[in-house]
Amino acid sequence: MPIGNRKSQVASILLALLLMAGVASATATAKPKTKHAQLTKTHSSSHHASGKSNKKSAARPHGQRGIDEQRTLEIQNALIHEHYLSGGPSGTWDEATRDAMIRYQAANGWQTKLTPDSRALIKLGLGPDHKGLLNPETANIPSPHELGVDSGTQPGGSTDQE
Repeated sequence: MPIGNRKSQVASILLALLLMAGVASATATAKPKTKHAQLTKTHSSSHHASGKSNKKSAARPHGQRGIDEQRTLEIQNALIHEHYLSGGPSGTWDEATRDAMIRYQAANGWQTKLTPDSRALIKLGLGPDHKGLLNPETANIPSPHELGVDSGTQPGGSTDQE
């Protein structure tokens, strides 16, 4: 066999191998990589669309969804003490309590759409307990005068001496 024919045969074989490798690579990347992907790939489009809506409905909401009874009692007692709520505390976050908190926040120039505002809780004396802090002297805690509370009436007996 002449050398020229041999070169063209080798070239033809290499070309055929390259083409087969390219086809094999293309089909390998087109296949789903996980079993779940294989299962969803075989479903029809109507089943796939309903699968998406199920995932969205299964999403869990974030954040606090309500105020527990004990905290509501504390807030109601503080609002009664400040004359924004009348009657006795019920432990239920009802419309009267919500309205009293909105009025209290509005009187202090704070937002009224979301209740209760953290500044309002602090000013009512229901803020966080700072006893458990590792470094309370360096913690970024607003002082009572920043919240409009004079040191003589600060709940908990705290006094600022300047």
